[in-house]
Amino acid sequence: MATLSPLFLLLLFHLSVTVNSIGVNYGTLGDNLPPPATVANFLKTNTIINSVKIFDVNPDILHAFANTGISVTVTAPNGDIALLKNIDAAKQWVVTKIKPFVPQTKINYILVGSEVLHWGDTVMVRSLVPAMRTLHSALLAEGITDIKVTTAHSLAIMRQSVPPSAGQFRPGYAKHVLTPMLKFLQETKTPFMVNPYPYFGYNPKNVNFALFRPNRGLVDRNTKLTYTNQFDLLMDAVHSAMKAVGYGDVDIAVGETGWPSVCDGWDACSVANAQSYNGQLVRHLEEGKGTPLMPNRKFDAYLFALFNEDQKPGPIAERNWGLFRPDFSPVYDSGILRNAQRPVVAPGQGGGEKKPLPTPAPAVGGQKWCVPKPDASKEALQANINYVCSQNVDCKPIQPGGLCYAANDVRALATYAMNAYYEANGRHDFNCDFSNSGVVTSINPSEFQYHTLRTDILFRNI
Repeated sequence: MATLSPLFLLLLFHLSVTVNSIGVNYGTLGDNLPPPATVANFLKTNTIINSVKIFDVNPDILHAFANTGISVTVTAPNGDIALLKNIDAAKQWVVTKIKPFVPQTKINYILVGSEVLHWGDTVMVRSLVPAMRTLHSALLAEGITDIKVTTAHSLAIMRQSVPPSAGQFRPGYAKHVLTPMLKFLQETKTPFMVNPYPYFGYNPKNVNFALFRPNRGLVDRNTKLTYTNQFDLLMDAVHSAMKAVGYGDVDIAVGETGWPSVCDGWDACSVANAQSYNGQLVRHLEEGKGTPLMPNRKFDAYLFALFNEDQKPGPIAERNWGLFRPDFSPVYDSGILRNAQRPVVAPGQGGGEKKPLPTPAPAVGGQKWCVPKPDASKEALQANINYVCSQNVDCKPIQPGGLCYAANDVRALATYAMNAYYEANGRHDFNCDFSNSGVVTSINPSEFQYHTLRTDILFRNI
């Protein structure tokens, strides 16, 4: 009987654990939001979120996500689009707004504007694709080859979405903007990004279809395929429209989608509805089944939004799209917290209503330390060191020449770094998660038998 090679088995394992990118839109229109560094640590240590999308190129946020492993999508404001058609201006934009942060911050996409075809004037619309091409050239001119350029569209670009197999773009946009844009995206292997919101098509008669709840489904009369949720229907309608203009092979990404938990008396909004939509969507994306017309297709997707933002204008719903309150307490269980964690933050870090901190369980001698798990890989521990030392924690003792430097002993160095971060942030257990590579112990790490690190000195004053 033939046996499988170790390399082939490794490949199978890699393919079996590959998952979609589950991201979140990180808006900042609030006067009570936590600082970016605290947000970055919360997402890294407490959630499955591995990417964020911001609506500008905020340097504080880009600094905060350095060395976290969380990718960042940034947005060039709509007002910059006409300027970015000029190669010199585009190069200057890249040099000042992007280059200082890479590669420490993993920027994966630059969006040229937001929903330009929906909100933009004629100049913006005509400038959009030329600006995308020029910005791409500017990135290459600066030696940056791993950042993709795209833009996000509202579904106002669609002329028809039902049945999904007959999806069509609005004719004027299809010919003059979307077809040349898709040609550029195909050339650069970049996804076409859309913002599908079943919420905006809410109909009380079809609420279960919108919210991923059990329903009879909808059959596409052309393909005879059955749809059990509106998200898949909208995605397939976009795919059909792309295919109709010759670019059905371009990937699709989801720039925004979500459901508000509070409205101005409209029955569409409730915590239960928001939890159903976002929670089931996360599960749907993680399963990687794709859609009826795109089976097994995986989509980068960004939930809207991270926080309830109290400064957003408009109706009450605009301030209640968040998965979390500013103190990091979840508005509902959206399925993105690791192991059903319910973290809290220290007073002064979150804003909004403060919740009492939990009293730590008694430990031997009343002390607790954060140390690496025994099975933590060297790569994970090095990533922890990089992250801690980017967060204003004093890492001089474990740098070459430092009192506690231990060449080639990444576990010892990580022990110092992880515990220093744990101490600096108030000894809360959730600050020792480190992507599931850390553990809280009541045993003083100075009792561990590290080879060259003098942990007796290292932890004497901790």
